[in-house]
Amino acid sequence: MIKLYFGPGACSFVPHVGLEAIKAATGEDFESQTVKLHKGEQHTPEYLALNPLGLVPVLVVDGKPLTQIVAICDYLDRRFPQAGLLPADPWQRAQAMSTFAWMNNTVHPTFTHIFRPTKFASTDDSQSDVRNMAVVMFREHLGRIQDMTAKAAPFLLGDKLSFVDAYAVVFLRWAGLGGIDPASLPTYKTYAERVAAHPAVAAAMAREGIKLDTWQPK
Repeated sequence: MIKLYFGPGACSFVPHVGLEAIKAATGEDFESQTVKLHKGEQHTPEYLALNPLGLVPVLVVDGKPLTQIVAICDYLDRRFPQAGLLPADPWQRAQAMSTFAWMNNTVHPTFTHIFRPTKFASTDDSQSDVRNMAVVMFREHLGRIQDMTAKAAPFLLGDKLSFVDAYAVVFLRWAGLGGIDPASLPTYKTYAERVAAHPAVAAAMAREGIKLDTWQPK
């Protein structure tokens, strides 16, 4: 049995979408457990026994935990290639993993500086500087993703939904939370709306109780 521990709206949304796509393609069901990050449930002894870093996601397979989003998604794709969540061709797969890794090790940490500047600076002024600089950088990363979405056909890797699409949806949601109006990224926004309508994505969003547009004008 496979079980996913996820935080609503967090990066764990990516394997969550993958599991829904796998279920549709293969009939393989999964269990899920919400981790309420705002309540600190990721720091409970029970959760830390699964992931000592206190992060989501965690995928538990036959009682064994696997952490780190790239590793989890790589495992899911290799175990369930029928779902087509990453390309089968070695070169195309490597290119997809290059984009996936950039999203995970560059775009994602940039948003962390927006959302939690207290992790990177000690004073109010320095935290404000960290956040402001990160907003500029995050906006640049979103612009690069928007360039990718202009070539989507209809998804970033072609005619099939992938983990990369799910991550792109996460970032557009985070844009609104970071004070960036998604309407300023019209091609990206239209693409994300299309991805959000995919049954696997819609199912994951419904379970997590989240919506695509998080922008709130001041």
